[in-house]
Amino acid sequence: QVQLVESGGGLVQPGGSLRLSCQASGFIFSRYAMSWYRQALGKEREFVAVITSAGDSTNYSASVKGRFTISRDNAKKTVYLQMNSLKPEDTAVYYCNARLASVRYWGQGTQVTVSS
Repeated sequence: QVQLVESGGGLVQPGGSLRLSCQASGFIFSRYAMSWYRQALGKEREFVAVITSAGDSTNYSASVKGRFTISRDNAKKTVYLQMNSLKPEDTAVYYCNARLASVRYWGQGTQVTVSS
């Protein structure tokens, strides 16, 4: 069955870094655009970053551009989110998303907490 399993979340101090990973299985990973979304407590889920199926193009929300980097390894069926210069407002549950036309898959999320 389709699975997206996020990992790498945790507690980090402001200014610190984390790298999230999302391991995919059960579908042809290399055909899907992959995204990261996040949802803070009491807020709606929001887009963070996206990478094309081939990994040749990326896009970011304004709030993370220049601090976060999305990448993928199609051989490993994994997408990454490198997060640098973290701020308290980056605290949220981060979700991995796979999209191909109208088909979307979601992971279960990983908690990122930025606090001193």
